[in-house]
Amino acid sequence: MSELARSEKLRWARRVSQLLVGLFLYGIAIALMVRAGIGVSPWDVLTQGLAKQTGLPFGLLTNLIGVVVLLLWIPIRQKPGVGTVLNVLLIGPSAQLGLWLIPQQTVPWVQAVVFAGGLALLAIATGLYIGARLGPGPRDGLMTGLHRRTGWKIWVVRTIIEVTVLTIGWILGGQVGVGTLLFALLIGPMVNVTLPLLNVPEKPATASTLASKEVTA
Repeated sequence: MSELARSEKLRWARRVSQLLVGLFLYGIAIALMVRAGIGVSPWDVLTQGLAKQTGLPFGLLTNLIGVVVLLLWIPIRQKPGVGTVLNVLLIGPSAQLGLWLIPQQTVPWVQAVVFAGGLALLAIATGLYIGARLGPGPRDGLMTGLHRRTGWKIWVVRTIIEVTVLTIGWILGGQVGVGTLLFALLIGPMVNVTLPLLNVPEKPATASTLASKEVTA
């Protein structure tokens, strides 16, 4: 096996393992923030509200919401990757496992610590699974797809989506609190730090490609 082929094989193995670890940790991070009991992200407010109204497990509803969001990709002609499909399948069970392992917190300082740990873990997990470059999550893909189809600024699309799901979730009984505000303010800057650190480099150029570029130059 050539050095280039070996390098590509190792890079692919890193991408897949990084994706799987990132998705698992993402679910655990969600569970930590839920158990902190001081508010969760807009999408998790929606999941909590639906769980309260239907009696279905949080993890299962996370999967079902992911499937519904993925179906919304069809009219906007957004194409999923393997990471997109695994996102829909794996985060729900991971979150449910975390909810089973982590007790509900009621002491204020412990709630703050657990929420902070969950938020930090979510930023790392996001950097891992997005950095693997195997396809965006269904919610991120909906946002970028609508941005591409409508021409609206990305922050406008994200705001409309998250305010909508937050409002619906709150009406259904999901928990909105200081944690929801902290998530909205901090997750962007935190992922801005983790993503460059965890991004898998692009495929290195082959010798023939480099030679072609030199000739062109």
